[in-house]
This record gives sequence, structure tokens and C-alpha cells, in this order.
Amino acid sequence: QVQLVESGGGLVQAGGSLRLSCAASGRSFSVYAMGWFRQAPGKEREFVARISWSGGITSYGDFVKGRFTVSRDNAKNTMYLQMNSLKPEDTAVYYCAVHTPNGGSYYQSYEYKYWGQGTQVTVSS
Repeated sequence: QVQLVESGGGLVQAGGSLRLSCAASGRSFSVYAMGWFRQAPGKEREFVARISWSGGITSYGDFVKGRFTVSRDNAKNTMYLQMNSLKPEDTAVYYCAVHTPNGGSYYQSYEYKYWGQGTQVTVSS
């Protein structure tokens, strides 16, 4: 079992920045690939970013366009999502998740085994 807790969400004006954190406890954090997803009201959960167990490989949803950066500190059992140049359309609940070991696509939410409770990000225009 892995427990995940997101933090760092809030209300920000368009063009602003937020840094989300995902703190993990339980089984060894450093062996897992991790991901960030988001879900806006009335929409499906959407892939945001993922990072390999070492942090050496990252990828992002098409909408990110260089605005977000995912990172991790395995010594602190924490993953981060730095979000810059935020837009109103980035408003959503953001979730972190653990990718299923030996699982498939990193871009599909069903390939992730453990999830946090989410943190709300609201971007005002």
C-alpha cells in the first residue's frame, strides 16, 4: 500500500504560478513511476505529467506546452508539479498517482494503482 497526499492547490490569477506537492508514505516510493492527472467538473480525468522512478524521464499532456514541470525527491518521498503561466482552463482538481509496476500506458488513469485525494486549483481570469 502507498498513501498519497496532495497539497499546494489554491486560487491564483491567470498568469500566476502554483507548486503542487504529493507526499507518499507506505511502501518504497522510489521504485515507482508517478503521475499527475486533473479533472474539471463535467470532464473526464486528464493526464497532466508523469515521471520515472529515477526522475530521469518525464512527459506531459499536450496542453502543458512547456508551462509545467514535474520533479521528485526520493529522499523526501515527494513529487512536485510546478505550474507557471496558469490559465483559467487549468482550473481542476489535481491528483497524484502511482503507476502500476509493469503496467501499460503512462497516459491512462486506469494504469495507476494508488491515488491521492486531490487538491483544488482555481485560476481566475
